[in-house]
Amino acid sequence: MLARAITLIESRRADHQKTARALVQELLPHTGKAVRVGITGAPGVGKSTTIDALGTLLTGHDHKVAVLAVDPSSVRTGGSILADKTRMARLAADANAFIRPSPAAGTFGGVAAKTRETMLICEAAGFDVILVETVGIGQSETAVADMTDFFLALMLPGAGDELQALKKGLVELADMIAVNKADGDNIARANMAAAQYRAALHILSPRSPNWAPPVVTYSALTGEGIAALWDHILDHRRKLTASGEIAARRREQQIKWMWAMFEDRLRERLRSAALKVRLPQIEAAVAAGRLSPAVAVDEIMRALGLVKD
Repeated sequence: MLARAITLIESRRADHQKTARALVQELLPHTGKAVRVGITGAPGVGKSTTIDALGTLLTGHDHKVAVLAVDPSSVRTGGSILADKTRMARLAADANAFIRPSPAAGTFGGVAAKTRETMLICEAAGFDVILVETVGIGQSETAVADMTDFFLALMLPGAGDELQALKKGLVELADMIAVNKADGDNIARANMAAAQYRAALHILSPRSPNWAPPVVTYSALTGEGIAALWDHILDHRRKLTASGEIAARRREQQIKWMWAMFEDRLRERLRSAALKVRLPQIEAAVAAGRLSPAVAVDEIMRALGLVKD
């Protein structure tokens, strides 16, 4: 039933979208109680392995865990492999876990277009921990931070990307930085990378006045340090709940979500029958240099009925 509800939400058919909106509205009073965690990191950092280990730990402590895994979509074909379950073997077979891979489908921020609605549906179904795994594109991670309570950034030891992470603003957004693969010969490199991130955090303003983001090392392969990740997430939740920041953050997220959906609706109107005829003509005029982009936008707005002559 949960899987079918999410399929309904992800559908682009107008009648399905109308039903989906009614469904989310009906379930709204039963949402908001879960711990929402966004997990990001570069491809190969071990996001899926980390989620498999963390999720298994949580289900072992009677939590119900929903994993919303976002798969990158091909720019050329638009397709996605959606194979995240194969990298979460233990969790995929766990009765207290639900894994839903969804295509990014061109959405900015490494999240699927309907991730927020899917999260609410999972909460209403009784899942008390929601883990959102992003594609790790590193450019628009604010989208993930804007829909979760805790933003976890996974890093690789000795990858030389410490400065790159700073430039991307990823460190600024993170509520915790965790350096994976701290096992075997990698332990020294992981500790060195962690020290570099700690030094980087000293020169940045923290995201919250009530929380100093910790930098930890762990191994998703051996499970060493996985329990400590969850302890930090719980500590963050306790402190920010006590200060009222979690509630304030969620209120802001709801407003941002409203405007994001409004922009999506406007984009949908560009596919209307009236514009389908007009748009190719406008694009051709801009390409030929007969029409400036600014005037072309006015034409599109006029066709949408948003601007009067």
